[in-house]
Amino acid sequence: MAGRRRRGEKLVLNAEINVVNLIDVMLLLMVIFMITAPIMQGGVDVSLPKAQARPLEAKTGLVVTVDRTGAIFVDKDKLTYEEFRASFKALADQHGKGGVYLRADQGVPYGMVVRVLAVMRASGSTDVGLVAEPEDTPR
Repeated sequence: MAGRRRRGEKLVLNAEINVVNLIDVMLLLMVIFMITAPIMQGGVDVSLPKAQARPLEAKTGLVVTVDRTGAIFVDKDKLTYEEFRASFKALADQHGKGGVYLRADQGVPYGMVVRVLAVMRASGSTDVGLVAEPEDTPR
């Protein structure tokens, strides 16, 4: 009877932690975060124009998006042009010195993009970046 202890024998305690289960949970959480992180980063769906440009450095800035219907979004908040014009300076001041990024769908009329850009420049934002998709390079 190897499994039973005799009277007077001391019970030997095992002070080791079984970390295999903890590693399994950690790997499962890592996979979940890897799948959901790109989904949560999306924002407003626009088809950006393609241009030969070098990528911008990753900065935290205010993102202004004009979708194909001409609707204006500041981060993810939808605004009319009049609301955007009236409140952009306050939003830019509140957001800090991270710069402003303009994302416009390639189907938006050029005049609308210029009007939005003019409001951004008139508010005193000097660091304005135009966001585009990189061109496909032939191989």
